Amino acid sequence: MSFVELIPIGTFLALLTEEVLETAIAARDVLIEKESFKALSRYLYHIEPVLKELQLRELSDSNAARQALEFLKTDIKKAKNLVEKYKNRARFYLLVRCRHIVNEVQDVTRDIGRSLAALSLASTEVLSHISDKVNQLHGEMQRAHFEASHSQIRIVEKLIQGLLEQKRDQRFANDMLEDIARAVGVPIEPSEISRELEFFRKEKEEAAARKERAEEHFIEQVIELLSRADAANDQEGVRKQYLCRVETVHGTEAEYIAPLKAFICPLGGNVMVDPVSLCTGTTFERGAIEAWFNSGKNTNPDTGQALHDLMLRPNIRLRQSIEEWHEINYCLVIRSSKQRLQSGTEPEVVTALDHLQDIVKENPINKDWIAIEGLIDIILSILRRSRNRDVKRRVLNTLMTIVEGHSRNKDLVVECREFGHIIYCLGRGPDESRAAVELLWELLQGSSGWKEFILQKLVRHDSTVIFLVVLLNSAEVESARRAEAILLKLCDDCDDNIIKVASANWYEPLLRRLREGPDSSRISMARALVKMELVDQNIKHLSEGGAIPSLVEMASGNLEAKEVALCALVKLSNFRENKRQLAEAGAVPLILELMFSPHIPTIIITRCSEILERLSSNDGTEFLVEANGTSLELEPIITNLLALQQNLSFSPTIRKPALHALLSICKSEATSVQRTVVAADGVPIILPLLDDPDKVIRKLAINVLFYFSQHEPQGIVDFLLSQRRLEYFIGFLKDDSGGDLPMAAAGLLAHLPKSEVRLTEELVKLDGLSAIMNILSSGTIEAKENALGAMFRFTDPSDLAMQRLVVGMGLYPLLISFLKTGSSTSKARAAALICNLSLNSSKLTVMKKQSSWWCFGSPRMPICDAHGGICDVSTTFCMLKANALPELVNLVKEHVNDPAYEALRAMSTLFQDGFSYRGAEVLNAAEAISPVLHVLEWGTSAMKEEALHILEKAFEFREVADMYCSSARILLIALSTQSHQDKRLGRKAAAVLAQLERYYS
Repeated sequence: MSFVELIPIGTFLALLTEEVLETAIAARDVLIEKESFKALSRYLYHIEPVLKELQLRELSDSNAARQALEFLKTDIKKAKNLVEKYKNRARFYLLVRCRHIVNEVQDVTRDIGRSLAALSLASTEVLSHISDKVNQLHGEMQRAHFEASHSQIRIVEKLIQGLLEQKRDQRFANDMLEDIARAVGVPIEPSEISRELEFFRKEKEEAAARKERAEEHFIEQVIELLSRADAANDQEGVRKQYLCRVETVHGTEAEYIAPLKAFICPLGGNVMVDPVSLCTGTTFERGAIEAWFNSGKNTNPDTGQALHDLMLRPNIRLRQSIEEWHEINYCLVIRSSKQRLQSGTEPEVVTALDHLQDIVKENPINKDWIAIEGLIDIILSILRRSRNRDVKRRVLNTLMTIVEGHSRNKDLVVECREFGHIIYCLGRGPDESRAAVELLWELLQGSSGWKEFILQKLVRHDSTVIFLVVLLNSAEVESARRAEAILLKLCDDCDDNIIKVASANWYEPLLRRLREGPDSSRISMARALVKMELVDQNIKHLSEGGAIPSLVEMASGNLEAKEVALCALVKLSNFRENKRQLAEAGAVPLILELMFSPHIPTIIITRCSEILERLSSNDGTEFLVEANGTSLELEPIITNLLALQQNLSFSPTIRKPALHALLSICKSEATSVQRTVVAADGVPIILPLLDDPDKVIRKLAINVLFYFSQHEPQGIVDFLLSQRRLEYFIGFLKDDSGGDLPMAAAGLLAHLPKSEVRLTEELVKLDGLSAIMNILSSGTIEAKENALGAMFRFTDPSDLAMQRLVVGMGLYPLLISFLKTGSSTSKARAAALICNLSLNSSKLTVMKKQSSWWCFGSPRMPICDAHGGICDVSTTFCMLKANALPELVNLVKEHVNDPAYEALRAMSTLFQDGFSYRGAEVLNAAEAISPVLHVLEWGTSAMKEEALHILEKAFEFREVADMYCSSARILLIALSTQSHQDKRLGRKAAAVLAQLERYYS
C-alpha cells in the first residue's frame, strides 16, 4: 500500500500543494540557467491554484484520482531534487554543464505537464469551470522548450574547442577563466577563483565516485586549463612552491637532471605528459597507447601480452613525479640563466634568453618563477647596457614571452625603472621597433580592456608619441597597425594627448576632434593648431583632412570660437588649394562681414584682414566669391578697405593686411578699381599713408597709389611737393631691398602729368633722376618699364637743357640696350624716347654747322648722312651716331605693334627741315623701306599712317621710288581702295600712289 493510500486525499492535496510552493520558491534561487528555473517556478505557481481548487471542491477519493496524484507527486519530487541538485553546486560546474541542466529542467517540466493532464482527467467534474485554464497549462508544459543562454553556450563551445585543439597557452586560459567567472558572477580575484576551482575539483571527485568517467575526464581537463590562468594562481602559493623546488636543487651544480627511465614512454620514447596504466600495470603516454589501440591492436606493446581489459587508468603518482622533475629542471635553468644574464657577455646573455623562452613555452608557471627570481629587472637592464641590436631584439622577445597573458608580470615590467628603454627601442631598426611595439601592445592589454595606468605612463614619456607616429609609416603593416591603435587609444577623450600626437605630425585624431568633438574640445584643437610650427606638408595634410570647413563653421560660433578659428585659418590660408577650400566653405562673405561690421573686437578684424590678404595675394579676386562660386561685388569691398585706412583707431596690424589686399585687388581688377577709386575719392585717402610711421604701410601705399594714379592722378603732385615728402618718395626710388617699391614709385611718376615742371625740376634737384637712371641699369623688368615711362618727363623736346642732362648721364646707351633685349613695353618706350631726342637732332646739327671751327684750320670733321653736319650722341642726340637705326628697323621687322609703331615714329624724325633726301638715303641704306612697306599689310591704322608718312617723304626721290615702285604700287592700291573703312588713311595712300604715278606717267 502506497503513501497516498494511507492518508485522506484532502490531506495529501494539502501536502502536495505545500511541496509545489516550496519547489517553486527554491527554483528561483538557482544561480545558473536562471531563466529555465524561473520558467519551471512559474509553471509550479500556476499548478498551486489547481490543487487548492481540488481541496475546496473535495476531490472524490477514487483510484484514478489517487494514481494521478501519485504521478504528480513523483514528478514534483523530481523537480525538487533537481533544484536541490543544482542549487548549491560549484558555479563553474553549473556553467560547463548548462546544456545538460537545461535538458533536465525541460524534461521534468514536461513530465509535470503530463501528470497534470492525468489529474485533470481524474477530476473532470470538479475542475470543469477551470478546465480550459488547466488544459492550456498542460499544453504549455508539454511543449516547453528550454535553451541555455547564447552567451553561456558560446563560452562552453569556446572551451570545448580549445580543449580539442589542446590549447594550453596562458592567454587562452586567462580569457576562458575571465569569461566563465563573469558569466557565473565570480570576482576575478585569486582567492575567489581558488575557492571556485576547489569546489570544481570536488565535482570531479563526485563524478569519479559515480563512475562517470567521461564527465570526470572533462572536468579534469577544464580544471587543468583554468589553473594555468593568472587569477587561478595564489601568488604566495606559487612563491612557496618555487622556493620549495629551489631548496631541492640547492647545492646542485648541474644545469640539467636527466629523466628516470620510468618517465619515458615505452612506445614513443619521450618523457610522458599524461601517463596511463594498463590492467597489467605497464604505463604509457595516453596519446601513444590510444593510437596503438585505435590501430586495431589489443596487446601490451611492451610485452606483447593480449589484453582483455583495455581501460586506461591515469597514473597520477607518476604524473606528479614527472611534473616535479620538470619543475626541478626549470629551477636549474632559471638559476643558470640568472648567472649568464649577470655575466654581461653577449653569448651568455643570448643563451640565457633562449633558455628562458623555451621553459616559458613548456610551462606557463615559469613566468611566475622568473618574476620571483627577479629576472625581469635584470633582463630589462640589458636593454640599457647592450649596444647589440640583435641582443636588444632578443630581450624584447623574451619579455614578450614572460608577460604574454600575465597581468602581474606586465605590471612588474612597467614599474621597473628601466621601462623607458622599451620605448626607445621603438625608434631603432625595423626588427627592434617591431618587437618593441608588439611588447607594448601586450603590456597594454588587460583582462578587462586597456591598462589605463600604462597608457598614462606612456604619455608621460616624451619620446613615446614621436616614435609611434614614425612607426605609422613602417613597412611592417602589423607594427603600423598597432602603433596607430595605441595612438588612438592614447587620444581617447584626452585633448592633451591629441595635441601631443598632432605636434608629432599625425593629425587624424585632431581633425576628427575638430569635426566631431564638443565645442570646448574643438576650440582646444584650433588653439593647438595656432601654436604649432607647421611646414608646408603639414598644412597640406590638415587641409586634405577637412580642417578648413570645420574651422569656418567654428568662425560662425561664439567670440572665443571665432577668434581661435580665424587664427587657425590665417595659418592655413597660404596655399592656393586651401584658398579654394576657404571659398567653397563660404568663408569669404563671413570674413568680409566680420571685418567691416561695427562693434566687432579688434582681434577679430585683424584676423579677417590677414585672411583676406592671403586670399587675394597672387590671386587677386579669384577667390573673392560666394560658396557657390559667384563673384562678390568688388565696389563695396574696395570702399570698405579704403575706409579702414581712414580709421586712425585701427593699428597697423589691421591696416597693413587690408592695404595689401587692396593692392592685390588693384593689380587684378583695373577696370573695377578705376570706377570705385573715383567714386570713393581714393587717392586723397591713400596719400596720407605716405607719411605713416609704419614703413610697410608707406611701401604698400606707394604701390596702391601707382595703380590709382593710372585713373586718378589729381592731387598727387601737390602732395609730393609739400613738406619735404618728395625726399621720402625718392627714397622709394632708391630702395634696394629687393621689393617692388622702385617699380611702383617709377610707375607713379610715369602716370603724373608731364606738364608739372616743378616736380621734374625738384626730382633733378633731389637726385631723383639719378635714382631713375639706376633703375634703368639694374632694376627689375617691371621697374625698368616704369622708369622708362618716367623718363618722358625728362626728354620733352621743348626742354633741350633737360635732354642734354639725361643724355649726358648716359641715357642713350641704355635705350639702345632696351631696343635689343628689353621687353615689348621697354622696346616701345625706348623707341619713343629716342624719337623725343631725335626731334632736336637736326636743329642741333645746324647749330654746329654755323660754328667757326673751320676758320682755325681744324681737321675736317665727317658730315652726318642724316643731318648734313657734324653730329655725335652727346651733343646732337643723333640716332645714327648712337647706332639706333638698325635696332629700330629690327623692331619694325618683328611685327609687334607697340614697338614697331614707336620705331616708325622715331624713323620719321629723319625727315626734317628740308633734308628729306638725306633721310630717304639713310633709310634706304639701312634697308628700312621694305619693312616699312610691309607695315601696310599687317600694321594698325596708326602704324600704317606713320608708314605712309615715311614712304611719302622717301618717294620724293626718284632713286628710292624706282627701287620699290612695283611692290609699293600693289600695297598702295590695296590700301587706297579701303577708303570705305578708313577714309583718311585711304586718301593718304592714294596721295602717295599719285606721287609714284607722276614718275611713270
